[in-house]
Amino acid sequence: MKLKNYQTEALNNVIHYFAKSLTKGAAEAFKAIQPNLNYKIPSEHKALRDVPYVCVRIPTGGGKTLLASLSISLIAKQFLEQEYPVTLWLVPSKTIKSQTAEALKNPRHPYRKALDDAFNREVMVIESEDFTLLRPQDFGTKAIVVVSTIQNFRIENQDGRKIYAFNEKLTPHFERLPFLFNDELDKVTEADLQENGLQPKQLGKVKCSFANLLKAFRPLVIVDEAHNARTDLTFDVLANLQPSAILEFTATPNTDKKYGSNVLYHVSAGALKAEEMIKLPIVLHEHKTWQEAINSAVINRNELAHKAQFETDYVRPIVLFQAENKSGEVTVEKLKAYLMDSLNIDEAEIAIATGNQHELDNINLSDRTCPINYVITVEALKEGWDCPFAYVFCSVQNVASSKEAEQLLGRVLRMPYAKRRQIEDFNRAYAHLSSGKFGETVKEMEEKLIAMGFEALEIAEMLRTPQQDRIEFDETDFPIYQPMVTVFNVPKMLDITTLSETEKAQLKITQENDGFVVQVSGNVGENLEKILTKTVTGKAKEWLIHQIEIHNAKVVQRASPAEKGETFKAIPQLCVNIQGELSLVDPEELLGHYGWNLLDYPAKLERFNLENESRRFEIDVENNHLAYRMDYHQYQFSDEWLELSENDLVRWLARQVRVSDMTQEIILKFLQLIVHDLLAKPKVTLTQLVKRQFALAKDIEALINDYRQQALSHCYQQNLFDPNDEVEICLTPQHQYQFHLDNYTPNPPYYVGRFKFQKHYFAQIEDLKSTGEEFDCAMILDSLPQVKHWVRNPVKRGFSLPLAKDRFYPDFIAELNDGRILIVEYKGEPYKTNDDSKEKCLIAERWEKLSNGKCLFIMAVKKDDKGRDVRAQLLNKLI
Repeated sequence: MKLKNYQTEALNNVIHYFAKSLTKGAAEAFKAIQPNLNYKIPSEHKALRDVPYVCVRIPTGGGKTLLASLSISLIAKQFLEQEYPVTLWLVPSKTIKSQTAEALKNPRHPYRKALDDAFNREVMVIESEDFTLLRPQDFGTKAIVVVSTIQNFRIENQDGRKIYAFNEKLTPHFERLPFLFNDELDKVTEADLQENGLQPKQLGKVKCSFANLLKAFRPLVIVDEAHNARTDLTFDVLANLQPSAILEFTATPNTDKKYGSNVLYHVSAGALKAEEMIKLPIVLHEHKTWQEAINSAVINRNELAHKAQFETDYVRPIVLFQAENKSGEVTVEKLKAYLMDSLNIDEAEIAIATGNQHELDNINLSDRTCPINYVITVEALKEGWDCPFAYVFCSVQNVASSKEAEQLLGRVLRMPYAKRRQIEDFNRAYAHLSSGKFGETVKEMEEKLIAMGFEALEIAEMLRTPQQDRIEFDETDFPIYQPMVTVFNVPKMLDITTLSETEKAQLKITQENDGFVVQVSGNVGENLEKILTKTVTGKAKEWLIHQIEIHNAKVVQRASPAEKGETFKAIPQLCVNIQGELSLVDPEELLGHYGWNLLDYPAKLERFNLENESRRFEIDVENNHLAYRMDYHQYQFSDEWLELSENDLVRWLARQVRVSDMTQEIILKFLQLIVHDLLAKPKVTLTQLVKRQFALAKDIEALINDYRQQALSHCYQQNLFDPNDEVEICLTPQHQYQFHLDNYTPNPPYYVGRFKFQKHYFAQIEDLKSTGEEFDCAMILDSLPQVKHWVRNPVKRGFSLPLAKDRFYPDFIAELNDGRILIVEYKGEPYKTNDDSKEKCLIAERWEKLSNGKCLFIMAVKKDDKGRDVRAQLLNKLI
């Protein structure tokens, strides 16, 4: 299974965090990865204080469940040091619980495949109410995943009562637990004796309940849609289970200062678009009546259906209608009748999915013979439903009060087959909303997109009205929200006495019964923003600031060279010609071509530590009693290693240490040599190695990666910088990198400074602070008369040059007025002469030389060895 770049990045952050947590602790590990964020813990819950508790933020459509599945084995290996972990997978509703469990049980589903691949098919998935299916021998020999809602673990809930109640069928599990656990687990009380008919002699003994069993194994907890699970009640439940680690996945993390999520990694909606996961932009149509909204949605679908005939893959556009509930005007029945009676749509094309009607059950909407083109719902599709052909969202509800709109819109955003379509219309999503107020639906939709995980500044680029969009529509019967004008509804009149005449000219104010409507054109400056925000307080003020931010981003966007249709000259990429085959230079491919042999390197672990660095129990005296307490690792209950041989350990290591480009025979031989070498050392026994088996596997894997990097570096140096008759390095027109709107969607953090750059090619600038030396360099670049336009080059997604390890993404790329390309890498004083900078200079200068004067490279510093500042260095390069 090939992951998207952002998915790989997210998992890498998870790996690094939990590996660091093992030695540094939860808070310090988080700080190492997110130095600008404070690590938050529910401080009054002592059982959670030292537990790693982090969140991965992924917008709707990004594959949260797949990443959760893949994370389990990574955390088990990097942090729990356990081959077969126990995982409690918490979801927000019973519907999602059933759907998640069904997917995780299905051997053909990608979620289950991820688990099977990681645990050699030794996986057991159950729903929480089926806990009696677990056998004592399953623990330690299978990766166990228990899918549940958080509500199931609340005692006042019926399921909760079963989970916490004594159950005789669980007795064999507790007979296997070491006596050290007794002080940690819940005991049988008088109430339990009465409820379960237990004998008095069982009073005070460990209660054989499922909650107690989970507590004994310190489960890894995965929390889906985690913004719903940051309450005192939830923390109480989690603290009682004493988890070993908690990993959240959500599009909208809780941002509370005290209880907010610790966001380890943030995937932007732009990254999903770049990876062809979602359709963007969203083309939003605003209508005065519900009939107009429905009519336009049907017309929209028919236009797309006609164009679908020219697509290579089968696409059948579908409209998702959101009707009002029975107390509203446009009910499901009324909407369906309107489609059939007024628009002559065949009933076979319409399906209803509500709490009472389930006309989509057992229907494959992707089937070419399926007649359904319209789906009507109220809220039944809000959880876990998917349709690859949903293109048009039409709501006749009051969208501002409808949380279900977020989920329905999320279904429409999914890209069919997860790839861009040939016809540009199919790379967009469409929304038709009805509203009685001019411009109101735009603000409502912006709010919904923020709730789905979009950044406020992303919305400026990803939400368009028909006038803004490059596709023409015939509709002119309703007011269109102008791209350079935003409507703000405020409760009281603005005090405009301190505004300049220019600022006053930006405003058009009209009074309504419940307040004032303010239309603002052009950029909202600091003074005008203060006047606007003085009219509101609290949440309303916070939301108004969001609106102003989005408005200003739209103004900038429309003024950018990219939006005006200007092109950025293509940048030649470094290519390799091997025996007549031309491709981009990739050190990995070069190594694959020439090969390497692990057995050419010493099979020796020089610094392997036989001491067990991870604590298993804490022993202390509390209230004059000796107390035993487990640390945050899960305990390994397994008889697997009671009798073993050297070969048993080697085979186990072979399952843990994976090298994709080496045969299993070579890996086994290398592992045998390492184990044999370790056992030949004085006072080293097989038992000691087994006790440190996970640390041993990690150290061996690190050693192999080091050897592989040595081979890669040798191959890179030999082919790119040393003469070689077999390999030719060149620049060719066949392989060039092009900046354009479809491949540049900036990821946060964005530049938000007061200085207005004039020549940046795109509206938003990615990852540029408003102060500092890089900012100064960008200002100088923007001011040079030789520069036509420039780009802050995005890491991992922009133009790059190959390095022996990873790739080099220069800071700035400029197109000059004379047609040349200039690459600028800025280095601060401590870094300008380090090995990393030298390697980047070498490959960039090689690229420059091969261009025959068409491309330039400079590594700029604050002051060079001739005493020149950055501006002088750049001007000298451009001569």
